[in-house]
Amino acid sequence: MNISENCVASFHYTLTDGSGKVLDSSEGQEPLSYLHGAGNIIPGLEDALEGKKVGDKLNVAVKAAEAYGLRDDSLVQQLPSNMFSGIDKIEVGMEFHAETEQGLQVVTVTQVEGDQVTIDGNHPLAGVDLTFDVEITDIRAATEEELNHGHAHGAGGHHH
Repeated sequence: MNISENCVASFHYTLTDGSGKVLDSSEGQEPLSYLHGAGNIIPGLEDALEGKKVGDKLNVAVKAAEAYGLRDDSLVQQLPSNMFSGIDKIEVGMEFHAETEQGLQVVTVTQVEGDQVTIDGNHPLAGVDLTFDVEITDIRAATEEELNHGHAHGAGGHHH
């Protein structure tokens, strides 16, 4: 069986950035499983996995535009700290959910100066070219429930 639309594929991966720094890996964990064709993983990787079979190993370079997108400077804003009601101390790295024109979005605090807080709505990997070292470990037909939900479930296709 090859990876195609409406199948669940599982793979081990190591994710690196342009300098070769490891950003994430499934090493020592269960493989990542996803429903192919449902947009559950970044487009550049999903496209590269199309047609692959169990045992295939590949190195996939994904440009930022096909990964987490390009950086959008309009998603960086300075806000007065009193906009963060109920938070005693606002610190760099904190994440908040914000209602935006695009719906609910995660924003990260990138700077705090006096009563001004800078937030960034870009994904932390926006603008970063990525490389995935991948090994396909399993491919199976998606269950009706997975197709209805639009994502892979656990082993056998059932929620746990």
